[in-house]
Amino acid sequence: MYRLTVVYDEPADKEAFDRRYTDEHIPLVKASPGLVRFQLSHPQGGTPYLVAELFWHSEDAFNAWAVTPERAEARNHAEGCGTTFTTYTGDVAEV
Repeated sequence: MYRLTVVYDEPADKEAFDRRYTDEHIPLVKASPGLVRFQLSHPQGGTPYLVAELFWHSEDAFNAWAVTPERAEARNHAEGCGTTFTTYTGDVAEV
């Protein structure tokens, strides 16, 4: 498995962020070619506000997605959701 983790900072307007993320961004992400799992969490105790984890079967599958128009659209949309974010990628190891 290969994972993309997106860590969103706390938005100034949480309601607007949540509405835009739920109504618009999630459908864009779910349309990602090769995506096998997508999960969200709101960590307790402050920042980050939201953590999104997206999974592909392999780094090759992730890299194939990374050059698609769907990826570009999702990235551009995330940048307009009303907060900053940081992304991380890497292999997932079962231990």
